[in-house]
Amino acid sequence: MSKDQYVIGVDYGSDSVRSVIVDAANGREVASSVFNYPRWRQGLYCDAALNQFRQHPSDFIEGLETTIKDCIQKAGGATIADAIKGISIDTTGSTPVAVDATGTPLALLPQFATNPNAMFVLWKDHTAIKEAAEINAHAANFDINYLKYVGGIYSSEWFWAKLLHIVRVDEAVNQALHSWVEHCDWIPFLLTGGTRAADIKRGRCSAGHKALWAEEFDGLPPDSFFSSLDPLLTGITGKLYKETFTADQSAGLLSAEWAKSLGLNSNVVVGTGAFDAHMGAVGGQIEPYYLSKVMGTSTCDILVAPSAEIDGKLVKGICGQVNGSVIPGMTGLEAGQSAFGDTYAWFKSLISWPVNTLLSQSTLVDKATADALRDELSDLIIPELSRQAALLPVNESSELAVDWFNGRRTPDANQALKGVINGLNLGSDAPRVFRALAEATCFGAKSIVDRFISEGIPVKGIIGIGGVAKKSPFIMQMMADVLGMPIRIHQFTHTCALGAAMFAAVVAGIYPNVEEAMSAMGGGFDATYEPNPALQAVYQKRYQQYQKLGGHIAGQTGVLNSNQLQTA
Repeated sequence: MSKDQYVIGVDYGSDSVRSVIVDAANGREVASSVFNYPRWRQGLYCDAALNQFRQHPSDFIEGLETTIKDCIQKAGGATIADAIKGISIDTTGSTPVAVDATGTPLALLPQFATNPNAMFVLWKDHTAIKEAAEINAHAANFDINYLKYVGGIYSSEWFWAKLLHIVRVDEAVNQALHSWVEHCDWIPFLLTGGTRAADIKRGRCSAGHKALWAEEFDGLPPDSFFSSLDPLLTGITGKLYKETFTADQSAGLLSAEWAKSLGLNSNVVVGTGAFDAHMGAVGGQIEPYYLSKVMGTSTCDILVAPSAEIDGKLVKGICGQVNGSVIPGMTGLEAGQSAFGDTYAWFKSLISWPVNTLLSQSTLVDKATADALRDELSDLIIPELSRQAALLPVNESSELAVDWFNGRRTPDANQALKGVINGLNLGSDAPRVFRALAEATCFGAKSIVDRFISEGIPVKGIIGIGGVAKKSPFIMQMMADVLGMPIRIHQFTHTCALGAAMFAAVVAGIYPNVEEAMSAMGGGFDATYEPNPALQAVYQKRYQQYQKLGGHIAGQTGVLNSNQLQTA
């Protein structure tokens, strides 16, 4: 391999996009850049009370151009730009958008510029809970089980539920919509200069895990499945796709327009897109039967197994099992928690209310000092809560929480579920409540591991990647203790972007397959958390309490949902 070959990995997260330039010879980071979405940071087009979270495509386009150009400049400008051979992209998901016949997101058209329904529907948008329930009930009417490869339960976080909700609530968008496209499929289409929605290459990852695509079905479920669900969906499959592409395949060459804008050559190969956790698992050097946990605002948990060894096993209540969705030739199995870092962020926001709201009214400090204090305290809260919580003893009578603050992703998707904190008393201070929340997220992780094992899929260990894994030793040690197994933390800071760069090296022809790219470009692990055997018994009892409390909450939520449906 030539010494001077570089690739770019682009990782779209919930709050920001990050790009990295990586030396394809060894995986060394040459430059990185992060862009926070400006419209998202302003809270535009979102309403948390309604579970509505939308993102404007302009945030994505601006972030793509800004971060790549910044990386090139940091790395040396034109000299390194000439040696860049490939670009691959990962995104959150399911985060789809309505496009017209040219493949343009409707929000980029003047008449839809401020319409949230014309924007990307972020993964954590749960406005389609009703539609997901209808899909689950409808699927039971068919001889073929179209939900068999998505754990038997369709989620409001996914492709079809979101599409059905949007076309029902917005007639103008419904009339203008030509196709429905995942974020990870649209960005490669954009970079390659696509002009027809019909030409968008759909990734195996997004199609299999969120859109019910399966080799057994010869593509998507038939149009009759969707038209009988709601006539508004009649004919939609004809505007979508039958063929899918694994992420080691090319989506095309960088368009002349984007090459000029970015300062790159137009012979740069653009890879087919995939979801962040799936490429992140590759960046984190996933091994068969090791669970890769991307721990950020939520978690997305990925396990791979040789397809021959799965041999017809269907794992109930997970987010899908798809041949080639992570590594071609292996089956990728996905699970996750709908709120992980978001749980800690919620609590931080809750206890920061006086500082955020009242400090500006103070007559003792000027505005600049107030703003500086607010920023300083914001940075200190979680580290100090972690330090204080780590000093507390672990016992059966402590405060107990359930981590469903944004519903439950797995096992057994139910986005209508709610979080809870139990056992509060007048001695329940912030560190104690924070510890309960941290325990709850770790118990949620254990419920996923237990589901895999009970369904006949062994879990040999945990690979931790993402912001929480890198920044919170307190959470990682607790998770190792709760799970009773070691957790290895990957050394690369932007691991999902590194995974995208590994795929870029494959599509550019630098490596023949993903395994060789991982071997050459993976840098290993920089920390391992070993479980404390002395805590095993008490955490097992705490976990049983968590399960019992969760069962009670699930029962109450079911009653409430039934009453709401009856009065709707």
